[in-house]
Amino acid sequence: MPPYPVPLGFVFRSRAKEEKAPAADKALVTDSKQPRHPEAPKGRPTPKRSQAQSQRRSVANTSMTRKEAARRQREERRAALERQRQALASGDERYLPVRDKGPVRRFARDFIDSRFNIAEWFLPMAVVILVLSMVQVPALQNTALLLWLIVIVLIVLDSVVSGFRLKKRLNERFPAENKRGAVAYALMRSLQMRRLRLPKPHVKRGERP
Repeated sequence: MPPYPVPLGFVFRSRAKEEKAPAADKALVTDSKQPRHPEAPKGRPTPKRSQAQSQRRSVANTSMTRKEAARRQREERRAALERQRQALASGDERYLPVRDKGPVRRFARDFIDSRFNIAEWFLPMAVVILVLSMVQVPALQNTALLLWLIVIVLIVLDSVVSGFRLKKRLNERFPAENKRGAVAYALMRSLQMRRLRLPKPHVKRGERP
């Protein structure tokens, strides 16, 4: 007999806990022995169907986001090209290509556009000379050859004079600016017909830039 009375409720509760403990241990052992799902990560439970669907949905949303980003980039490039095209027509410095930007390049364009350049008629004269040289008449063929030589010499002389004058004007107008490549840029422009030049001419012939 114990030295003091023990409540009956305490005895029954202790026995109930002892009976439930082995059952819980067995349940843990049984759960640990269950095979792991092949799609579940190691040490993690098998994902539910709703979780798998949400993951697939998120992947699909990510791919759509990439498509949207690519489409947006294409639209931005198209808009930039359109702005550049309009700038070549209007002369807007903000959207001009790098080779056409700056006051030095603008002055070089105006200098060429204000002059009559023999080089701008090179392509039409070359077509005429080519047609004359194809005619089976010796006199016309000799004339075409002579014209070809005269055109080449005139273009070279005119380009040398234009380049020398432009370089002098650039040194006077922009002594501290970087003028590298400006003369070559202007001479290449002089080879194009006036109405086909880009950016469009903004000075008239004979007008001092």
